[in-house]
Amino acid sequence: MSRYVEKIRETKETKVQIKLELDGEGKVEVKTPVPFFNHMLHSMLFYMGANATVVGEDKLGYDDHHIVEDVGITLGQAIREVLGDRRGIRRFSNTVVPMDEALVLVAVDVSGRGYASTTLDLKREKIGDLSTENVAHFFWSFATNAGITLHVRKLDGVNEHHIVEAAFKGVGLALGEACSIQGEEIRSTKGSL
Repeated sequence: MSRYVEKIRETKETKVQIKLELDGEGKVEVKTPVPFFNHMLHSMLFYMGANATVVGEDKLGYDDHHIVEDVGITLGQAIREVLGDRRGIRRFSNTVVPMDEALVLVAVDVSGRGYASTTLDLKREKIGDLSTENVAHFFWSFATNAGITLHVRKLDGVNEHHIVEAAFKGVGLALGEACSIQGEEIRSTKGSL
């Protein structure tokens, strides 16, 4: 069973094109106008074990908000679509990711119910071209459209590049495990997700 999807979202502000194969080898290409976001998204998808191409065009170029949000929406919709009824997936996963002095906890439930809580205590306004407020906004846009419950917490750390990178890697690792196939049943006492 191939878990592959192609998704395009186009608005007056952006155009986002995504090709996603969940069961891959971490072959990832990301191209948006926000280099640090590209780096983070590449890390997330690589550690998820997906093969993915993400191309995002910002038509208006006001700031990084619209492209980060629309990539999150489109990638979330791609995950939701490729998982279908979520039959056979592990569903739950969590991980704690160290990156030098930073330590970040990530927990996911691929439940069909979208929610994200991100507490990273970021003080900088930007890292590279990425507004730090858009880190939590990306996770919210992604999780609510994917239908996953996502919690991201900083446990330790002062270098905000390390903190954010540990968060994206953690989301990739946890999501890769939670979406992995472990059987044939839908993992819910209700019988559906």
